[in-house]
Amino acid sequence: MALRFKNLVGTQYRAVDYCEMIGSGYRSLPYSLRVLAENAARHSQEGAAAHDVLARDGQAVPFRPARLLLHDMLGIPALIDIMAMRNKLEEQGGNPAKVDMSLPVDLVIDHSMSINHWADKFALTKNMDREFEVNRERFAFLKACEARFPRLRVIPPGGGICHQVNLEYLGQTVVPSNEDPGILIPDSCLGTDSHTPMINALGIMGWGIGGLEAEAQLFGETTPVNVPQVIGLEVIGKPSDDVTATDIALVIAEKLRKIGVVDTFVELFGSGYNSLSVADRATIANMAPEYGSTMVFCPVDARTTGYLQQTGRGQNVARTEAYCRLQNLWVEEVDLKIEYEKVVTLDLSQIGRSVSGPSRPEQRIDLAAATDRLTLDGEVERRVPVPGTDYDIGDGDVIIAAITSCTNTANPRNMVLAGLLARNAVARGLSAKPHVKTSLAPGSRVVAKYLSDSGLQDPLDALGFEVAAFSCSTCNGMSGPLHPAHEAAIKENDIKGIAVLSGNRNFAGRIHPLASRNMIASPPLVVAYALMGTILKDITSEPLGLDKNGEPVMLTDLWPSADEVAEIVEKHVTPEEFQSNYSSIGEINDKWNALKVGTGTYDWAPSTYVSFPPFVKDIQAANSGIAQLKGLRPLVILGDSVTTDHISPSGIITPESEAGQFLQKSGVEPRDFNSFGTRRGCSDVVIRSTFANYRLRNEMTPDREGSWTRIEPDGQVASIYQAIETYLERGQKLVVIGGKEYGCGSSRDTAAKAPWLAGIRAVIAESFERIHRSNLVNMGIAPLCFLDGVNRNTLRLDGSETFDIDLNEDLTGATLTIHRKDRSIETTPLDLRLYNEGERATFAEGGLLPRAFRNFLAGAA
Repeated sequence: MALRFKNLVGTQYRAVDYCEMIGSGYRSLPYSLRVLAENAARHSQEGAAAHDVLARDGQAVPFRPARLLLHDMLGIPALIDIMAMRNKLEEQGGNPAKVDMSLPVDLVIDHSMSINHWADKFALTKNMDREFEVNRERFAFLKACEARFPRLRVIPPGGGICHQVNLEYLGQTVVPSNEDPGILIPDSCLGTDSHTPMINALGIMGWGIGGLEAEAQLFGETTPVNVPQVIGLEVIGKPSDDVTATDIALVIAEKLRKIGVVDTFVELFGSGYNSLSVADRATIANMAPEYGSTMVFCPVDARTTGYLQQTGRGQNVARTEAYCRLQNLWVEEVDLKIEYEKVVTLDLSQIGRSVSGPSRPEQRIDLAAATDRLTLDGEVERRVPVPGTDYDIGDGDVIIAAITSCTNTANPRNMVLAGLLARNAVARGLSAKPHVKTSLAPGSRVVAKYLSDSGLQDPLDALGFEVAAFSCSTCNGMSGPLHPAHEAAIKENDIKGIAVLSGNRNFAGRIHPLASRNMIASPPLVVAYALMGTILKDITSEPLGLDKNGEPVMLTDLWPSADEVAEIVEKHVTPEEFQSNYSSIGEINDKWNALKVGTGTYDWAPSTYVSFPPFVKDIQAANSGIAQLKGLRPLVILGDSVTTDHISPSGIITPESEAGQFLQKSGVEPRDFNSFGTRRGCSDVVIRSTFANYRLRNEMTPDREGSWTRIEPDGQVASIYQAIETYLERGQKLVVIGGKEYGCGSSRDTAAKAPWLAGIRAVIAESFERIHRSNLVNMGIAPLCFLDGVNRNTLRLDGSETFDIDLNEDLTGATLTIHRKDRSIETTPLDLRLYNEGERATFAEGGLLPRAFRNFLAGAA
């Protein structure tokens, strides 16, 4: 049976009639599965996979997005692989032109900016100059890629954060098909950042994928998606005026992490759904990876088309509504026919102001309890003088206060609240404490424009929140240095300071090495904590400071009214501003415009930024079969919630680190180290990033924090990279032992590439986060799980063992044989986490890149 179509009345467009194909059963499908069914119908033989969606029994269906979204930190490694594949294919007599982009791709350069300058009216200019100075090699490579791949569009440095640009500009909700422009389809977007689900706020299906999975899409493949369970998040009630979307998102993180939603879709519905603006929905959907879910789908309604109109995309509003109504994707009231696997109720009227910390987004704390919950055991008001100043610094002091990240800066209400609170504080004579590093990094230039036009940027400037970047900055670990005197005082006295940011990630060691704790807070609360300067005082009951008359000023004295916020948003957040900003987004950086690149065969010049990857260089033309996993030694034994920041960090490279030592030997001065994230295109740095987190806890070296392990059988304590070098020289393959939620956090493929370079060929954990498991599969690293009731503790693993892993023939399970130091032997079954035939085929080929290369070489792609 061929695909069925229906006409969109009054237009030249058609739509795939997936409802007719699967029958009346579509009425019970959540809206997210309706979109999945339409997509599966288009990408399967005669639309057969749409019926698998209707069955909702976990079958794998093909999914192919309308477009891909990359950012520079994860996009560059992916593009390096693709460029290297072209060279490798040409060397082997193949046609390099076959390695191309089969989808439209937007790459936003937003992850490389570090806050080196702050609280300075020229901070933005200085930071952008410095960004280009240290990243010129990377940017030239990206421009070279744009010149070679017609479907690649690069948004240059200073254009904004990829997710906010996606929400405000790239996302269209309904688009013409790439294959047939006469067919309208739901917009869909996969991205190499775990926060891609922010685009779900526009009713656009999308989630984060690893760079390797993105490469598969670029090579023309579909992604196999096991039809997920859909959790209904029923929204009821209305929030109070002092509650922000940030507070709501933190409550959801706490709630959904408790029940467990890994690998599920979460879908918003309910009587309170319409009370959430698209910006509020975006704040909530952005944090899908923090909840553990694949995405948080927000069905299309009048709020959706209203936002498209507000942000300058009004020309497609009528078409969008007509299509969604025709395809039963439009929401007007609660549809009681829809069946969710589980319903979780969120009563907005019961939510109060919150923060999260000290190291996980789901560690939500009522604002009034923040002092008790975030104060370290035995912490007192211990203070030391800051050299060369007339002030001091102490335990519990806020050392960073950053308004940053797409989660919040895409929300006009949150940003206007921060600006008004700053205005009210300045009017009362308050100022930020001198030991606080303050910064403002909006997600788009539109934010800076409406803050300036409304007069709110001036008071923010007065408190040190000058615009310092249009990038992820602090949220991505690019917080930059503290004042040298502050760093000296903190290091010499082991001061336990805290970073406060309006981000979505607060993992240990992520924001700044000298921050002992990280707290997520809404933008107005970031301003408030900069004024308070410490978490050892209760911000809800103690004054933020004294006014000009010596009178105490409370948080409630500064909090603006809802009417004032709404008035400013309505007046200054206009379609004209969005259209003006995005009409010239590709030319906003003069230094980028001036870059000149060639278009011939790419020259792999020696570089500590861009190097030919070993995992492409080592690909063999013929598959030699699955490698035997015998005699593996554990590199590390880890506990629960090990993040990709632990596995392959993104932030600061210190001079004493293994990567820092390598860069210095390569002639790079410490001031030019940049970060682990910006150097992910250099395999020599990537391998040295393996478990290089300053806050890592390896149970093989329980008395040491950081990148340490034991080299066995010697028992010598060494840095993890020293152990890797030793094991590589011995030809010793390695394994990682972990706990629950292994690999949670950012979707970086280097968290799989770094282990591969280190010789790790298997990871055994209690459970995996979705994207990291996929990255391991695509690198040919076996993702294995202990069975229920079994873990590293019940097996009494201490790191002195060697392991044999025997995979069964159909790659559905395995047996672990433990060889202990006392010569005893124990076996236990393992679950091999390969979810479908596509993943098993990829793993059997040694990973995505070998499989794709062999297909290109054979002319199959």
